[in-house]
Amino acid sequence: MTIRLGVNIDHVATIRKARGEKHPEPYITAKKALEYGADSITIHLREDRRHINDNDLKLISSIKSIPLNLEMASNSEMLKIAIKHKPDFVCIVPEKRNEVTTEGGLNLKRYKNKLKSTINTLNKYKIRTSLFINPTISNVIISKSLNAKCIELHTGKISNQIKKNKKFANHLKKIKNCAKLAKSLGLEVHVGHGIDYKTAKILSNVKEIEEFNIGHFIIGESIIFGLKKTISRFKKILK
Repeated sequence: MTIRLGVNIDHVATIRKARGEKHPEPYITAKKALEYGADSITIHLREDRRHINDNDLKLISSIKSIPLNLEMASNSEMLKIAIKHKPDFVCIVPEKRNEVTTEGGLNLKRYKNKLKSTINTLNKYKIRTSLFINPTISNVIISKSLNAKCIELHTGKISNQIKKNKKFANHLKKIKNCAKLAKSLGLEVHVGHGIDYKTAKILSNVKEIEEFNIGHFIIGESIIFGLKKTISRFKKILK
């Protein structure tokens, strides 16, 4: 099985917003990322539109050659937007206005009914739905009960431990156990958040993981080494 690489281009829009102008264009980055080996493109349309905006989504979703994964909160506004633009995939994520980046997985128990309603609607429109969750057994079981097609395991904790050269065996064990259970339940397993080369290499040995979604590190490395070289290196790791 070839592991897929999804490239999150939010921070291309972050750089654009620093000058309040039109450069660099996220959709051009999306096209180039696919040309260089990415399997899909991820964008997060936040409620405050701090980086990706509605026009980005409209433009990128209209280019049918771009397999688009839309990260979004589970609310009526975002659901209407997803139905209108019909991205190939949706990953439902928690969202707090004051956070710099997504800090953790969804609270599935608290928002169970709301999430199930959102997922059922997206399923009707044949939009593959993923839930961004912390790696716990209970979250995997609830994800299955909510009719999600996939889970994306939050890898922030293991990524931080690896970067700090600290012990990460317990975090890896949790991810392995969750991935194994999810696969047995018929859920596709994805991972994302904080992943660099070293973390990718370690997690690529978890055979149940089918997709990596990486953003900040790829865009950061690309500033120094170029987008093509950075994506190519990740693709080699994921082989």
